[in-house]
Amino acid sequence: MATFKDLNNYKFILASKSPRRQFLLKDLGLQFEVHTKEVDESFPETLKAQEIPLYLCKKKAEAFDAELDDNTIVITADTIVWVDGQVLNKPENFDDAVRMLKMLSGKMHEVYTGVCLRSKSKTKAFHSLTKVYFKTLSQEEIEYYISNYNPYDKAGAYGAQEWIGYIAVERIEGSYFNVMGLPLKELYEELLAF
Repeated sequence: MATFKDLNNYKFILASKSPRRQFLLKDLGLQFEVHTKEVDESFPETLKAQEIPLYLCKKKAEAFDAELDDNTIVITADTIVWVDGQVLNKPENFDDAVRMLKMLSGKMHEVYTGVCLRSKSKTKAFHSLTKVYFKTLSQEEIEYYISNYNPYDKAGAYGAQEWIGYIAVERIEGSYFNVMGLPLKELYEELLAF
């Protein structure tokens, strides 16, 4: 198993436009470059829960195959919110964001992040699950959040690190960083084992 110091021997590519993932990976102490590719993010309708982000993060990683060697590792991730047997991706507009937050209001939902590590010769994909419990939200709270923050680039139409997280999250079970889009502890352990 590698040590933290050994990780400096690799070139890391983070394939994500997410400022939260970039911030988290930087704080993990890794040197990396950000490169993204346009990838079709559709998935088979038969996939459920963690199967969806695992499928998508692998699909994103495969787009980098021509650029990889054994000293370059691409890190891809995909996060979904799962509630009442349905997936909530990023909202399309204001009304869609309202619909999603109403679905989450007063309930427990699951946040799944799939992460894929890929080099020329190896691939490792894993997922993390966090259960998030929301208080019952008023229409005013939902509309205030959507109008004053940016829910449109976030699965489930919310960021736990923003105002809605401060006032709505009653408790979480699992990794808080997973809810932000990158399960750091699991990622660190998988990188050392990779």
